[in-house]
Amino acid sequence: LTALFQDALMALKATALRSVLTLLGVIIGVASVVTMVAIGDGAKQEVENRINNLGANVLTIRPGAGWGARRGGAGSADPFSDKDMEAIQNEIPGILAASGRVSSNTQLVSGGVNWSTQVLGVHEGYLEIKDQTVTQGRPLNERDLVSSRKVALVGQTIVKEMFGGSTPVGQRMRINNVPFEVIGVLSEKGTSGFGQDGDDLVLVPLTTARKRLVGGNRAGGPDYLTYIEVEVAPGYDLKTVEAQIKTLMKERRKIGPGQDDDFFIYNRAEFVSARSETQRTLTVLLAAMAGVSLIVGGIGIMNIMLVSVTERTKEIGLRLAIGARQSDISQQFLIEAVTLSAIGGVIGIGIGMSLSFALSKVGGWAVLISPSAIALAVIFSVIVGVFFGAYPARKASQLNPIDALRTE
Repeated sequence: LTALFQDALMALKATALRSVLTLLGVIIGVASVVTMVAIGDGAKQEVENRINNLGANVLTIRPGAGWGARRGGAGSADPFSDKDMEAIQNEIPGILAASGRVSSNTQLVSGGVNWSTQVLGVHEGYLEIKDQTVTQGRPLNERDLVSSRKVALVGQTIVKEMFGGSTPVGQRMRINNVPFEVIGVLSEKGTSGFGQDGDDLVLVPLTTARKRLVGGNRAGGPDYLTYIEVEVAPGYDLKTVEAQIKTLMKERRKIGPGQDDDFFIYNRAEFVSARSETQRTLTVLLAAMAGVSLIVGGIGIMNIMLVSVTERTKEIGLRLAIGARQSDISQQFLIEAVTLSAIGGVIGIGIGMSLSFALSKVGGWAVLISPSAIALAVIFSVIVGVFFGAYPARKASQLNPIDALRTE
């Protein structure tokens, strides 16, 4: 085998320009495979990270039957209440944390600086549900809610825009002309799966928000909730818990058999699964498109090897005449084809990795170069060499020695 590889390299060196031109097809194909898979995997990873920031084991219950239903869209039905949330916590097993939520887009004022943002009124379990911590100060507690204290937690964007990046804990700001004390800074969340800035928000006690910011006289009474969010504990089946909550809410909202639900339960895990499947399909399609280039390169190898067999017919006849077996001739040309495609594969991997990093730096694209993608490219290039080199090798091995020696 060592001698055959040496012969293959010598034969390729003898026709260096032709070999380089043949390599281009394989190089482009392998580089395309590596780059496309890296982009697809990077996009998949980025989407999964953003969605996981929302909480994959979190269920969101909101009024309304969903878009297109007869009872109207989300938020069109009667809101929930604190008692609904308490019923879910007390009667449904596997609830790790729960929080109601009301929201308001309003103006913040501090030291002459104005900033428009979203203010959420939440329970103390909200941070656990969102898998978020307080990096400075303290979180909301039960006393804040019972006393309807005018205290707030601010995101990193608010710290930057309102307080110039300095520590805001202990400082005051006005929310909808109501003075609030900043008691904590939220950990960085980044961009959400829907492209929203997850750090551009303010959290206040839910009771305070209802009384001071959004009003408590809406339908449903002074303890109304726009959403209820619950975190399901590990070990509990999310679909089972969802079904139990649905049954409980039907009972509490007096929805009879055959009637449309006037609430909707949003399961993020299903969205994560569907999104991951979509990204996986996209990656496969991208790799398939790149594979077409590799097949074209393989056809080029086959054509060049057929030309090589024709040019070296006399050499083949001489080898057969002095005792070479058909398998020796077949191996000789097959190894030449595999060597050619392997060299192109290595170069293509280098170019593909460089191109991926360049796209990441220049275009800001998320790329992920995995060992499996590189292994796939190497295996694919070798397979191309074997597949498209098999026919020329077989043709060479079946030449008649006498006829081959007579060839000019």
